[in-house]
Amino acid sequence: MKFNMVTKSESFTSPDFGCKPEDREINDYISHGVINLDKPSGPTSHEIDSWVKRILNLEKSGHGGTLDPKVTGILPVGLNDATRAIQLLLTAPKEYVCLLTFHQDIDEERIREVFAEFTGKIFQLPPVKSAVKREMRTRNIYYSTIYEIEGRDVLFRIGCEAGTYVRTYCHNIGEALGVGAHMAELRRTQVGSFNEKNRLVTLQDVTDAYHFWKEDGDESFLREAIMPMERAADYLPKIIIKDSAVDAVCHGADLANGGIVELADNIQKNDIVAIETLKGELVGAGNSLLTSNEILEADSGFAVNVNKVLMKPDTYPRFWK
Repeated sequence: MKFNMVTKSESFTSPDFGCKPEDREINDYISHGVINLDKPSGPTSHEIDSWVKRILNLEKSGHGGTLDPKVTGILPVGLNDATRAIQLLLTAPKEYVCLLTFHQDIDEERIREVFAEFTGKIFQLPPVKSAVKREMRTRNIYYSTIYEIEGRDVLFRIGCEAGTYVRTYCHNIGEALGVGAHMAELRRTQVGSFNEKNRLVTLQDVTDAYHFWKEDGDESFLREAIMPMERAADYLPKIIIKDSAVDAVCHGADLANGGIVELADNIQKNDIVAIETLKGELVGAGNSLLTSNEILEADSGFAVNVNKVLMKPDTYPRFWK
């Protein structure tokens, strides 16, 4: 996602510390990388994690947003140090393509009417088998576009808030129409800024890329299969900070207004924001304490309550006391 950036102060970055994410040495690039993986039907998301870890000989890996075994599509996987960055995707908006099947014949016009009603804020009760407490909650459906209706089958694309259960969505539409319905097939096509056009790879692609590197010394395929962990935060509004502010944030300090160089122009209070260096490295994330305009006008005080630190301390020199 694109945000308009505005300048708060002038600053420059020293070439002696840190580096552009794309320029990391290959081992560091892998350990700070994410894979936009095309999950096949069958294995669990945790099994995919373990296979990626074994293929790349890693200490750890983790995915952003679990998919049921039979569901295919986008499964972002964080590698080693990037496993914490991948957690930023848990609140990211999602998109799916779904095949819904009604249990009885139903008029096409009525189907389209009910789909239109099931947009905006809806109420959902999570399924019995779910990782969250089973209580009624609201979720935002950004769009629900019908592609094709053939008999009792409906093919549609849905963009929704994180935590939306598409299986429940299909069931509720069937109830609203009084004929019953179930989710026949599901594919996830987007998680935050990860989509099917953004370097989507298979497990075989990752395996081949790793062997090209290990056997032939060609790391280009691996750099194509893996993206810097910074891409996991691309859907969030950003705040760019001075070199002198980086290490304080790395040690757990909240971000002071004096350390800010640039910021997205649409930040609202309590928004989750990504904090980056002038080289584009992801330092951390947190909740904004001010709006964009308030940050631009502030000479002192704090702008962000930092709750996730993603850069190791001492990557940049210590300027604080």
